[in-house]
Amino acid sequence: MSIFDGLKFRKVYSPIHNLDPRMKFIYVIAVFVAAILFGSIIPLLALFAIQIPFVLMARVQKQWVRSLRGALFLATFIFIVNIASNFFTQGFVLTAANWEDAAAMTLRFVVLVESFSVFFLTTSPDHLGLALEQSHVPYEFSFAFTTAVRFVPVLAEEAQTIMDAQKARGLELEKGNFMKRIRNYIPVLIPLIVSAIRRSLELAEAMESRAWGATKKRTNLYALKLHRGDYALLAIIIALLVLTVYAFFYVPIPTVRGLLGFP
Repeated sequence: MSIFDGLKFRKVYSPIHNLDPRMKFIYVIAVFVAAILFGSIIPLLALFAIQIPFVLMARVQKQWVRSLRGALFLATFIFIVNIASNFFTQGFVLTAANWEDAAAMTLRFVVLVESFSVFFLTTSPDHLGLALEQSHVPYEFSFAFTTAVRFVPVLAEEAQTIMDAQKARGLELEKGNFMKRIRNYIPVLIPLIVSAIRRSLELAEAMESRAWGATKKRTNLYALKLHRGDYALLAIIIALLVLTVYAFFYVPIPTVRGLLGFP
């Protein structure tokens, strides 16, 4: 469940936390576009390295590492699926290009997890909802999204607590074949579903007691405004997109296998 640590906001005073959520989201989209455009390892490694200063400035290294560690299973799965598909569709032969393409696809996934992890770790759900409202997103949709962002890490922690409790009662989750392991998780899923339903009912009662939806024209105590740091981030975003488009069309990107002398 450590991948969900990357979705849980950590309240720290830092320059990254003080940035406008809209600018940070645009930055994430820019990284997403750059990662989709490039299919080789070298530019993806550069995109991975670019985001490390943001993590250090935000002081969320531990949570960021946990989220990457939690994504390791999915990254391994992506790598194995790519290798297997190439192996069975190319006459049961694997070339250096197949290994590099699979590694690049896996690294692309890691870069996307990294960027979204930084965004959610440094963005308060309250500010995120306010940013959506000021971007003219209907309040019902912004409320549903921010509520999901709040409760996904909570449910992940509760799932881990239930798993620990069931292990203490003698439940063996890691033993047996694949289907046996799936059946072993039924005593975990049922209490988790019941807990999620109970939480949703409590949330519905709290919303009703506060007259949620009684008025269409809502007001907020605070309003988000762009500051110098936001404009600096906007300049970084524009530079990143310009360099990405220029490199994609005009710069020949070397491959790792070419640098190592493989065909």
